[in-house]
Amino acid sequence: MSVSGIGELMTVAGLGVLLLGEWKGQGALCAVGKPIASLGFLVAAIGFGAFESDYGRVVFLGLVLGALGDVFLLGQARHFFIAGLVSFLLGHVAYVVAFASLGMNPVWAAVTAVAMLVLMVAIARWVFPHAPDMRIPIGVYMVVIALMCMAAVGAAGEGAPWQVPVGALMFTVSDIGVVRDRFVSRGFINRGVGLPLYYAAQLLIAWSIRAVG
Repeated sequence: MSVSGIGELMTVAGLGVLLLGEWKGQGALCAVGKPIASLGFLVAAIGFGAFESDYGRVVFLGLVLGALGDVFLLGQARHFFIAGLVSFLLGHVAYVVAFASLGMNPVWAAVTAVAMLVLMVAIARWVFPHAPDMRIPIGVYMVVIALMCMAAVGAAGEGAPWQVPVGALMFTVSDIGVVRDRFVSRGFINRGVGLPLYYAAQLLIAWSIRAVG
């Protein structure tokens, strides 16, 4: 089996353990499954040639920051959530840089910008009443997500592989699940949908390293 295949298998297996832990409410299973799943997409990225190009190295940095964020979010305290938010924000910034380096179709980027503006305003109106003391960090995070999606779709308009926009958009949907679970309505449905989307997104972004070449 290839290195990337081993990484993908690690992510799938770890995700299974993580979902079981979330469903059963067993933190110990989550603490085992989540790091394995996150380590898996790092291993997959290495197998896809992460260190063989500037694009790969920047994407790998984003993946590492995502993995750190995953570990921070295992904690329930507010400071763990803030640390996870910062890690993911910096990871998204790395993805913006990586995707923008592939080129940018201005029309595709502009259309995405309008769509993301509508979406982010709707999310702000939905979430902000539940998190009045977190409006600024959540707002900054949403801006960076929007920039990531603009860069990803804009790059697709210039011929970037499909893994780039699909991975970015799936990541965005998974982030909405995190925000809903944290501030609006807790429940397994948020994680049961959001976690598979998140890990699939990270694997797709890792896969884009090979697809970009």
